[in-house]
Amino acid sequence: QVQLVESGGGLVQPGGSLRLSCAASGSISSININAMGWFRQAPGKQRELVAVITSSGSTTYADSVKGRSTISRDNAKSTMYLQMNSLKPEDTGVYYCYCGGVLGNFWGQGTQVTVSS
Repeated sequence: QVQLVESGGGLVQPGGSLRLSCAASGSISSININAMGWFRQAPGKQRELVAVITSSGSTTYADSVKGRSTISRDNAKSTMYLQMNSLKPEDTGVYYCYCGGVLGNFWGQGTQVTVSS
């Protein structure tokens, strides 16, 4: 099993920045995990992919955040990050950490991000 705990959400003004963190524990060796990523869900909308990073370090971003966000991973700390800059009101939502691999798919509880003046 893998446990994921997000942090770093909050209220930020348009144009501001946030760094989300996802601390992983459990069976998180690179042998077990294929990819980790961030998804978000805005009120009344479906959950959508924000960014993903594979075990080899390759990254993929949603078009809506490309150029404004950076996903990264610190294997020594078993932590994944999402740096978001130039935030827009449409970035508002609950951000979920995801981990997938041979043990299955795992999700964190989510952290709220609100972009508003």
